[in-house]
Amino acid sequence: SVSSGQVGTMRRISEVFDCWVESGSMAFAEHHYMGKSLPDFDPIKGKRFPAQYISEYISQTRAWFYVMHVMSVALFGSNSFENVVTTGVILNEKGEKMSKSKKNYPDPWKVINGFGVDALRMYLMSSSIMHAENLFFNEQELKVVFRKNIMLLWNVYKFYEMFAGKEKAVVEKFDKLDNILDKWIILRLNQLIEEVTKSMDNYDLPRSTRPVADFVDDFSTWYVRRSRDRFKGDDAKDKKAAIKTMGYVLCQLSKVIAPFMPFIAERIWQGVTGNNFNNNEKSVHLESWPSCAKASDGKPFFPKEINKKVLEEMVATRKVVELALKARDEAGIKVRQPLNKITVVGPKTIAIKNAYIELIKDEINVLDMEFKGTGKEIKVNLDIVITPELKQAGAKRELVRFINSMRKNAGLTINDKIEWEYNGGKEIKEVVDKYIDDLKKDTLAISISETVNIKEGKEVEINKEKVILGIKKFSSNK
Repeated sequence: SVSSGQVGTMRRISEVFDCWVESGSMAFAEHHYMGKSLPDFDPIKGKRFPAQYISEYISQTRAWFYVMHVMSVALFGSNSFENVVTTGVILNEKGEKMSKSKKNYPDPWKVINGFGVDALRMYLMSSSIMHAENLFFNEQELKVVFRKNIMLLWNVYKFYEMFAGKEKAVVEKFDKLDNILDKWIILRLNQLIEEVTKSMDNYDLPRSTRPVADFVDDFSTWYVRRSRDRFKGDDAKDKKAAIKTMGYVLCQLSKVIAPFMPFIAERIWQGVTGNNFNNNEKSVHLESWPSCAKASDGKPFFPKEINKKVLEEMVATRKVVELALKARDEAGIKVRQPLNKITVVGPKTIAIKNAYIELIKDEINVLDMEFKGTGKEIKVNLDIVITPELKQAGAKRELVRFINSMRKNAGLTINDKIEWEYNGGKEIKEVVDKYIDDLKKDTLAISISETVNIKEGKEVEINKEKVILGIKKFSSNK
């Protein structure tokens, strides 16, 4: 060595290795392995070695990953890891690499406070960055992840909570499911568990996370929406089956999403199991990874061929609904206006009948449906002639919609009964008189009356006729 300013021969201190040798020795050095077998570790015998996986930024391929491999092969003649999970680079919207020194990134606390850590985690884990590709960080895309995963799922849970009461989702097996929606959603859950498990076993995080949003959408926009009347109806057995099924799905789903969205997973699991954070030793993160639902005898829920058939028939059912709603839109007819009939043509292999027909009729609001098994594509034909009777039925649904909207704006719940008044023409009076029992049931009303002067009323339009509506909470103390 030489003093500052002097010229001379420089020599490396012989005891110092390249720092990557230290890092590359991590696989055995962390156990303080010195060449002798340890009780819980021995790379020669393959005891806790090689590691199942390692994870780092893609540039470590020529650094840490490489040196670990070299050290392990040199010392033990084998690799030190079985799988590698690599991440790419996060770029800002300008395509610049985000840097702490440049501060060219959005305020992380603003992002977290705006969308939550679960949404941010899900956004990153489902993105191309987990396939070692660059990611252009985009808050709008983060917002979509938040809406499709967090908000939608939370709304589903709150709906369940409203009707479940003290019901606990502890059931693991089913003896029999009578409703096609219950069968379908559990088969979709099984499908999700299989898909996520396979991708997780392959250390493929994007393909593990992406199916979750599709399932949550199916759960919310098809199962829950099509089951609403079951939760509100008078059939106690069917209502209990819906609650039981929904609780089971939420419980299992919380386990599936726990690695990706840990906080909402914990909150939902605590709620549906009834633990409610009362026992600190119970957590979704201490549960076993979920397996597919089985019947009470331990056999598969349905035979494999029936599973496939139910899923395919429901896909076809939803396709019919999609085409029918498109036909309504093109004809300028609102869904609340009942129509007489729909004729469906499609392949015989997906013959839509029985429970599926009732789903379609209810979803697109038609009185009758005919299926003709022929051809290769699904096609629909709507009878769009609106008779006076159909017009009245449409007016009834409009009244229900307006009254329930007023209930919601007034902050009323399903436990609150109301009295409502109306002031309209002859046609509206005929509708109320004809459907008064249905109107009471659908709006949770004790009484409905025609009143000339309605205080604090709301003016609406039904079949081009102005109607004034007013509601008030019913009190049994009057």
